[in-house]
Amino acid sequence: MSKPIHALPRLIGRDTAGLLGLYALTLLVFGLSAPKFLSAANFESIAFQLPDLGLLTLAMLAPIMANGINLAIIAIANLSGLTLAWILNINGGADAGVLAFAIGVIAALAVGGASGAVMGAVIAYFGAHPILASLAMMIFLKGLGEFLTRGGDISGFPDFLREFGHGAILGVPVPMLVFVTAAILWHLLLARTRHGFAVAMIGSNPQASEYSGLHVKRTITLLYALSGVMCALAGIVMLTRFNSVRVGHGDALLLVTVLACFLGGVDPFGGFGRVAPVFIALVILQTLSSGLNLLGANQHLSTAVWGLFLLGVMVLRSGSPMMRLLLGFIRPPRDAPEAREQSPALTDSPAPGHPRS
Repeated sequence: MSKPIHALPRLIGRDTAGLLGLYALTLLVFGLSAPKFLSAANFESIAFQLPDLGLLTLAMLAPIMANGINLAIIAIANLSGLTLAWILNINGGADAGVLAFAIGVIAALAVGGASGAVMGAVIAYFGAHPILASLAMMIFLKGLGEFLTRGGDISGFPDFLREFGHGAILGVPVPMLVFVTAAILWHLLLARTRHGFAVAMIGSNPQASEYSGLHVKRTITLLYALSGVMCALAGIVMLTRFNSVRVGHGDALLLVTVLACFLGGVDPFGGFGRVAPVFIALVILQTLSSGLNLLGANQHLSTAVWGLFLLGVMVLRSGSPMMRLLLGFIRPPRDAPEAREQSPALTDSPAPGHPRS
């Protein structure tokens, strides 16, 4: 019986297995303490609320993998939403048609991509630190948005947008379908393409990546441009859900996206990250927030619990002797076949510059 249990983390990844166990524990605890937690209505509510945070987290994931960060994700999302709202309003507002919406979506994605590309170029070609560059972009875009809207909301959109923000296909909310599709594409980009390989290499060692012939500057610029496009998609989804646009929408989600990345096993120093564990981490965080709301807890308590989650994850992944002792009972013995097997990349390939013995 223990052999399949120990083989599961090797099959799907230790991080993914641990997060699935944490999700099961979350369902059990809130299922016993909140009578309506396991209802279909609650899970439908989670599915409607998750895409906003999920798309923004995907936009944060890729820069962190490259040993960077994008603090402007909320500002880019809101300015992209403002772009879509402006195009809808000049084409009739509530009477705007599907063509105007399509043009607005393309323009919003272009604004998001351009904002990310400018930020990436400043980081790549001028050597600016990602924190400072993205912070400057965030301040600029927020100020621009406040100037254009005079600090107010923009609303009055066509009724058919409600089908995008609140509709469902075969019982699955449309925003959730958008998020799942984006997550699959993001996984393919980061795990199955040369660009994704370059991102991981740059995050591990940018100097060695440049010496090996990778186009580091071009990759970083493209990376932040794609992150901006993902932010724009989040802004479009938020517009259809809230039926309005405001510069301050989603400000509280910025640090939560970082939390979701780290909870999902993304290396904060770059070089490693996977979409699947981050997706599960997002589901856990949203489920936790929903459970606390059903228990009548204040929303600020959810933020505090998210912070405790991050502290717990850091302790569990610290690799300290005490944690190895506490977790030793769930690991296979060192003489077990699972412990003796190593990756072929570690056993069959000599180190660079050293011939085979």
